Amino acid sequence: MATFGEFLRIERKSIGLNQSEFGYKLDIIMTDVSKIENGRKKFPFEKLKQLAIFLNKDYTEIKNLYVAERLVQVVHKYNCQDTVFAIAANQSKYIKSKQARQGILKF
Repeated sequence: MATFGEFLRIERKSIGLNQSEFGYKLDIIMTDVSKIENGRKKFPFEKLKQLAIFLNKDYTEIKNLYVAERLVQVVHKYNCQDTVFAIAANQSKYIKSKQARQGILKF
């Protein structure tokens, strides 16, 4: 498994673009592409759809990789154990079921 920045580097190289060319296609300056690939800067969330289209990849998969990395960073920042992911999965299921039960009333 790769970090989001490593994923971008691999994809960029697989299509034969340097950082400047890749950045131009996504309207990101070359120095920012370098920082993103090296984990010193976050890829702009609002550009994920554009990235998915450009790379011809599934948007949901790219978004999940992006968000998963953010979650892992928070877990490490607060020095939590990996069991926090199982707890979060259970909380997510609970919240989804609670929202589904409430439903939306139409008048």
